[in-house]
Amino acid sequence: MSLQISQNRGPNRTRNSPNEMLKPRKVSGRGETTGGAAHYAFGALDDDIIIKHRLLTRTTTTRGEPPLKKLQKKFTSFALETEKDSENYADCERLAKAFLQELKTFELPLVKTKAVIDANVREKENFNELNDEINRKIVEAHDDIEDLKKQLEESKVERKHKEECETIRKLIAAQPPRSQTQKLINELEKEIASLEAENTASSRTLELRKKQFALLLHVVDELQNTIEEEQKSMMEEMRMAIYENKNIVEDVAVAGSSETPMAID
Repeated sequence: MSLQISQNRGPNRTRNSPNEMLKPRKVSGRGETTGGAAHYAFGALDDDIIIKHRLLTRTTTTRGEPPLKKLQKKFTSFALETEKDSENYADCERLAKAFLQELKTFELPLVKTKAVIDANVREKENFNELNDEINRKIVEAHDDIEDLKKQLEESKVERKHKEECETIRKLIAAQPPRSQTQKLINELEKEIASLEAENTASSRTLELRKKQFALLLHVVDELQNTIEEEQKSMMEEMRMAIYENKNIVEDVAVAGSSETPMAID
């Protein structure tokens, strides 16, 4: 702000000082400086030194001594004139008027400087308000971006659902009509009922065959047992017959030996 004040003083610019510290630093690029603050060519301490130096060495449009030095001389002349014992009222009045004129001349740039300062203060306040408004809009923009991101995600999900629905619709459209499908289902149900009836009949026939086979096995078992018993009884009868024949032969032999021996051819 101090740098802007010194630059807006119009014709009351300072002469180039031999002091290198008071020379302005070179600003490189837009918004970039080689030193000091980010947006100023001078630091705060340098601003105060420069302002003080320019106030002390300020010159008017007519090149000459610095205004403060001239004011000091006018005041010194007036003070020395008032200290004289002689009656010099006219000279004192003349020197007083000259001092007041020089004071007014010196005061005018200060008034201008104060006006510039006030304008810069108002500009700074406007800038702060504008900065706050921009920050608020940035926050709103971030919020809008987040909302748009959420809407984008929701739109992606909705689009995915629509694509899935479209795929399902195409699959449904590729299928035969409902009447034809229902007719095929009825035919299949009839075929299933017929197969179930055949299965029931086959199950009953199989159960009957199982019972018949079991009965047959039982009959075969009984017949086998009967045959075994008959074979046993026949074997017993044959054994009894052989035993009886053997006894008869022994009796005949015994009876023959007691009489005449029989010739055996």
